[in-house]
Amino acid sequence: MSKSKLSDRASAQSPRSLSGLGPFLKPYRLQIGLAGLFLVMAAATTLVFPVALRTLIDEGLVAADPGERLMALRGHFLALFAVGAALGLFSAARFYMVSWLGERVTADLRNAVYSHVVRQSPAFFETTQTGEVLSRLTTDTTLVQTVVGSSLSMGLRNSVMGIGALGMLVATNPYVMTQVLGMLVLVVLPSLYFGRRVRKLSRASQDRVADSSAIAAEVLNAIPVVQSYTQEDREARRFNVTTEHAFETARKRSRVRAMLVAFIISATFGALLWGLYQGTQAVIRGDISAGHLGQTVVYVVILVSSVAVLSEVYGDLLRAAGATERLMELLGARSPVAEPAQPLALPATRGGSAVALDQVTFHYPSRPAHAALRDFSLSVMPGETVALVGASGAGKSTVFQLLLRYYDAQHGAVRIDGVRVDAVALHDLRARIGIVPQDSTIFSANALENIRYGRPDASDAEVMAAAKAAYAHEFISALPEGYQTFLGERGVRLSGGQRQRISIARAILKNPPLLLLDEATSALDAESERVVQAALEAAMAHRTTLVIAHRLATVQRADRIIVLEDGCIVETGTHTQLVDQGGIYARLAAMQFNGQPSESS
Repeated sequence: MSKSKLSDRASAQSPRSLSGLGPFLKPYRLQIGLAGLFLVMAAATTLVFPVALRTLIDEGLVAADPGERLMALRGHFLALFAVGAALGLFSAARFYMVSWLGERVTADLRNAVYSHVVRQSPAFFETTQTGEVLSRLTTDTTLVQTVVGSSLSMGLRNSVMGIGALGMLVATNPYVMTQVLGMLVLVVLPSLYFGRRVRKLSRASQDRVADSSAIAAEVLNAIPVVQSYTQEDREARRFNVTTEHAFETARKRSRVRAMLVAFIISATFGALLWGLYQGTQAVIRGDISAGHLGQTVVYVVILVSSVAVLSEVYGDLLRAAGATERLMELLGARSPVAEPAQPLALPATRGGSAVALDQVTFHYPSRPAHAALRDFSLSVMPGETVALVGASGAGKSTVFQLLLRYYDAQHGAVRIDGVRVDAVALHDLRARIGIVPQDSTIFSANALENIRYGRPDASDAEVMAAAKAAYAHEFISALPEGYQTFLGERGVRLSGGQRQRISIARAILKNPPLLLLDEATSALDAESERVVQAALEAAMAHRTTLVIAHRLATVQRADRIIVLEDGCIVETGTHTQLVDQGGIYARLAAMQFNGQPSESS
């Protein structure tokens, strides 16, 4: 429910923020060059049109002889048609190139952001909501696509046409248009004030949309809980509040932007009407021809329309600048778990990996005042099965997270096969470890691909063998399409026990030398647990296994049982030894096996 730190950062972005797109545009210099060429040619063709119109009026309508006038008109209209055809051709080519660039750059940007985010450590997601990331991947990249694939091109095209039209007006009537140009400069100053307001409101509007997305993602992922507590109305109201905030912020942005557009167009139009009035006076005085005036009128229209379009484009650029900045924030996020500069290779292993935690002290970034592990030391021999037991929050799962290097310990060392985990490439480290989490993850795919996730190059036969070992083959075969059955988002078509057996099969297929079992049988019924436990014990052979379990029946045959309390090891031994000691483990065992505390407690 906490708000992402990414959204808390104040921002004063400007169109300069779009420079972050530079690395994504650089690979497509040729396409950008072609788009620029077609853009300039289309703009130049548009600027040629008034000249052709002037010639038509002055030469095609002024000739005294009707025959000469008809032939002249035909020639001039053919010239005008040629100008129009060229404009259509160049505009179509420009449209295709910039649309291609917009789609390509947006796809590259989405891929880069997503690839970067999935490599972040869990600490990143402690402070960043998933919905916030999704909003940036969708809404913000769409804004960038609009600018790269449309607005930027329109802006450049109208800039060229506006400057060209202004240049032609100044060249043909320098005195009058110098006055108009001075008036246009005065238009820019108030526009800068409105522009700053639009920038701030654009960023705020995008943040409010991200808030809505974050709430929606959170609630939709917990629909069964929401409905079981009959909180549908409350969640709908909560979402409505965020959307209303987003609407209100967008309304303010639109109001300021509308004022900006109205001011620019009105002021520009007034200035140019002054120039046009001066032109009509010049015709009356005989200083210029009617064709010259017609040319001036068309250039005035081109200039006014260019300024109007540029005011719209500027608003789009401001919104895209905010979107680009938000995306660059994601790309700029650096995981505290970094790849080593010169990674060491893990030695070859047979019969499992050796594990060692030496005087480890660790605090989660979100809970710096509380030590999850304190001066924690544990050594596990290759092929040994060690169970971690203790109350919730004792530090059991933290051991797994440090072995997988989701986090780095603040003090002490974590080693696998004698090599510090922070000196090994993350891919090599995690390839050596298989994990069956307590909350089994099922992807939106069929059963076959869900199990094959453990080893993507595995054959169908190997996948089925892993499923049989995990006691999953029978229920998968009974599904409507067997292994090809789509399991639904997050495996909603399966029971908890079935999802857990899919997860176990996935780990068995990976066949790692180090296996981490985090309550791997917690969602199974007694019969399934018995069979899956036997399958797990077979899978645990010839490899090192660490087991987290609250149900002590699953760890009685472990080589060692480690009892944790408040981040420290308080008892160590086999099931029989610990029961005889009459300590914490003995009390837990008595409650689970006998239903009451033992006498020694």
